[in-house]
Amino acid sequence: MRISQYWTEALSVLAANRTRTLLTAIGLIIGVMAVISIQVLGVGMSGAITGVLSALNDRTFFVLPNQQQTDFTRAAIKLSDLQRAKNEVPNVVDAIPAGGQTLRARYGHRTRRVTLGAQADELYSATTPLRYGRKLTPDDIQQARHVAVLSDKAAEKLAITSDPTGTSIRVGEHRYTIVGVLNKSTEGIIPGPQSVEVGIPYTTYEREYARGRLIVFARVLMADPALVTKTEADMQAWLSKVKGGRVEYQTFDRKTIAKGIDGVFGVVTFIVALIGAISLLVAGIGILNIMLVSVAERTREIGLRKAIGATRFQVLLQFFIEALALSAFGCLVGMVLGIAIGAAVNDLLIVKLSGIVAPIPWLRSIVIATGFATIVTVVFGTYPAWRAATLDPIEALRYE
Repeated sequence: MRISQYWTEALSVLAANRTRTLLTAIGLIIGVMAVISIQVLGVGMSGAITGVLSALNDRTFFVLPNQQQTDFTRAAIKLSDLQRAKNEVPNVVDAIPAGGQTLRARYGHRTRRVTLGAQADELYSATTPLRYGRKLTPDDIQQARHVAVLSDKAAEKLAITSDPTGTSIRVGEHRYTIVGVLNKSTEGIIPGPQSVEVGIPYTTYEREYARGRLIVFARVLMADPALVTKTEADMQAWLSKVKGGRVEYQTFDRKTIAKGIDGVFGVVTFIVALIGAISLLVAGIGILNIMLVSVAERTREIGLRKAIGATRFQVLLQFFIEALALSAFGCLVGMVLGIAIGAAVNDLLIVKLSGIVAPIPWLRSIVIATGFATIVTVVFGTYPAWRAATLDPIEALRYE
């Protein structure tokens, strides 16, 4: 009997019991679907995070009061604190207000609300490429010029479709000359300089908007990015000392953001792996049960085959392939659903938030599905096949 005949017979048996086959395979489908969908999403998020973090400048970090402390208002940062930090904290070139203010902007005949905020020069700004013009220069910062760099989002809001450099934009009570427009940002939901839609020199922002105001969080510019960990600790300790002690601050940079995201994904991956393992166990027990039922139902058939010359190996192979076909069906359906769900969530959510499109891990998905099918078949399909192969043909023919 050829292998193809074994497969044909196995498929015909499964097709004759469609409901039983589907119910048995559901656990395996859910397990494979969960594991593969999280793999697809993991690749999508990994690509998104890589793109997002690549836009953050490694010469900067953010500092803000610890929001869980009781005296949060006492820890609020003032502009005078930031101006002192550059002279008193080692490795700090400057510290500037982060975030921004929502103001009404007018360009031509179009008026929209935008977020205006402080920006540093190109050495310390995000690595987002330019569409038009240039980024801010040290001279813009030093002279506190009335110039602005627009984000892609601001250009879209104000319907700017051609090079606007050299023209002016009015934001709030002030007018600024546009010197550049950035391409689409990849910072997504991570707070950073590109969450600002209209960026002006931080010296200009401090003079016109920050004086007398409390600052929610600040961005610190460093001379040597290799000393980021020490500089963050020094900045926290210095701010706490300035405020009289007993206040706490927290910092985050590109590495800490990546570490936090990795931690979240580690927990999610563990949970999904646990779901997959439980589903695999349930599916395996289901396949074991159904295969034992199939052996019992076909006892006389097995006895007849052995009576006319079928060997133990042939009977074992017959039922082993049937178990393999059943597990392969569940894994194939689970793989297709997992890829579809993962790709849909990636396209509808992750890509829109990050702007990064990552390829679907087809090879990894196929390996996972194949591995699940193999494990289930070997662990839970071998015993029923062996039991069928060892049936005594005389006793089997007497079975009612």
